[in-house]
Amino acid sequence: MEYLPSILAAYTVMIVAVMSPGPAIAMLMGLAFGRGRAAAVWATCGIGAGSITNGTLSLIGLGLLMQEIAWAVTVLKLIGAAYLLWLAWGSVKKAMTPPQLIPQDMSPLSPIRAFVTGYLMQITNPKALIFWVVIASVSNTVTAPLTVQVPFVLGAACLSFAGHMAYALALSTTPVRNAYQKARRGVEATLGLLFTLFAFKLATARS
Repeated sequence: MEYLPSILAAYTVMIVAVMSPGPAIAMLMGLAFGRGRAAAVWATCGIGAGSITNGTLSLIGLGLLMQEIAWAVTVLKLIGAAYLLWLAWGSVKKAMTPPQLIPQDMSPLSPIRAFVTGYLMQITNPKALIFWVVIASVSNTVTAPLTVQVPFVLGAACLSFAGHMAYALALSTTPVRNAYQKARRGVEATLGLLFTLFAFKLATARS
């Protein structure tokens, strides 16, 4: 129970990360537009698997840093906080002049290729990697026992999967897609505020 408050805070960061439009959302929109809902769903499964990979590597990497170079964790947190502030500024600019979210053109994809596409997108997406470092730091699970770390990573991966699946299903319907485009100004403004709060939380969190 001692880890529960910080884990819930980390899960909040994960939810905001999934809400934030980025390369993965553009990819899912492109698949939903051009290749149908099934391809987007398979890609979402790949994103979920990639989230497990990112979470595991983040915990292992931060754990090794804490053992070998303790000050490096502080530097990493400050870099992450700076990145969150950069995202906050980007969200504020988008709120003032919301751009159209243009889907990426995708070639025909089999279920396996769609899965691999989603997986590779997630493990190479800088935004996803930074956010995993953030939630691993905020959750204070870096030095926790495996009985805490494993459920934490799986829970966060499930949130990532559920959020991206909601996007994949919703963006394949024209009414929802149009409503989302109209609401982006408010969404981006809210994200800008949340990114700023998370940057402060990360920068001031104890190592």
